[in-house]
Amino acid sequence: MWSICKKELHQFFSSLTGYIAITLFLLVNGLFLFVLKDSNIFDFGYASLDKFFELAPWILLFLIPAITMRTLSDEFKTGTFEILQTKPLSKWQIVVGKYFSILFVLLLVIIPTFLYIFTIKSLSANGSIDSGGITGSYIGLFLLAAVFSAIGLCCSSFTNNAVIAFLLSVFACLILYFGFNAVSKLPVFQGSADYYIEMQGIDFHYRSISRGVLDTRDIVYFGSIIYLFLLITVKNLHKK
Repeated sequence: MWSICKKELHQFFSSLTGYIAITLFLLVNGLFLFVLKDSNIFDFGYASLDKFFELAPWILLFLIPAITMRTLSDEFKTGTFEILQTKPLSKWQIVVGKYFSILFVLLLVIIPTFLYIFTIKSLSANGSIDSGGITGSYIGLFLLAAVFSAIGLCCSSFTNNAVIAFLLSVFACLILYFGFNAVSKLPVFQGSADYYIEMQGIDFHYRSISRGVLDTRDIVYFGSIIYLFLLITVKNLHKK
């Protein structure tokens, strides 16, 4: 499993792809948070990272599919998946090894944003910030990235075309992140099933953790979604 993980990381950082992904995430966030009018924290007027945690999921929604789209589709396209099957590895070990490599890349993407905490702290009036809320938001952001990664990896297992894998992944992430929230706001569900429909979406649980409270239900939800998509990926590999 770890050999698969190291192989994926080496492949990812042996080209400019990995560095471009990290740079783009930091650049786009930096522009919106500190440069562009009406979205930067200076106009917001409060020493808070709320703007970052509202923006980051939308950037990850496109960035993660771009990272995961070749993970399995290229294995099918180039025929190296047949070589993988000759190794003493189970399908679960292959999938989890690739999944861990994606999570490691995303950690490298998120960790540099810790600099924003010191920036916000220095801008605050009394030098203090909501540490509990920020900690919860970062945990929620990583769990969100973990779910998007599982979805992207799963979509990559359906096709040998990386572009199709990217589009499928973006669509699936968008539906699971925002779709249930949008459906719950339809007039037909207002005052009856709207709350329960909204609970099925990722956005609901992400916002819950971002308040700084780690609820077991939110953790179980994220863990269940990740396991479900990894299981589908393993089933797809068995079919291959």
